Amino acid sequence: MPARWPGSLQTMEGTEVGATAESAADQSAGTLAGRLGLRAGQVVQEFGYDDDVDEALRSAVEELTGNELADEDVQDVVDAAIYWWREEDGDLVDALVDALPNLAEGGVIWLLTPKSGRPGHVEPSEIEDAAPTAGLHATSTISACRDWAGTRLATPKGGRR
Repeated sequence: MPARWPGSLQTMEGTEVGATAESAADQSAGTLAGRLGLRAGQVVQEFGYDDDVDEALRSAVEELTGNELADEDVQDVVDAAIYWWREEDGDLVDALVDALPNLAEGGVIWLLTPKSGRPGHVEPSEIEDAAPTAGLHATSTISACRDWAGTRLATPKGGRR
């Protein structure tokens, strides 16, 4: 008998089918946040919130982690940070440095920027230049959601400077 996936049903013919449309929606939300490498129980701080952010991604992060996103004024240690950043938002190095103090050792910052062709788009070269100055390095870039790209920024393996 083949292995069964959680949340699936097996028909009499042995074919796997999804349990419900609701579980498919749950999987979709989990996939959005899962692309960011987040896990249940983690605390995520959010910076740069405005009316243009992707609410589905925000909700997916909260659902997956089981915690509300901490706003930028929170002073507690967090496992990760999400930073919504637009080209007109100012100095990227300063912004990244501001996101570091609460970040737990081994934590990451997901810099979310509008995709190419959208208002506020940030050139990848700007991120590549700003990250090392802030004591970070870019490890990967993903399509985080419909309008936003995500760049994963981490401290070097040797720790923060």
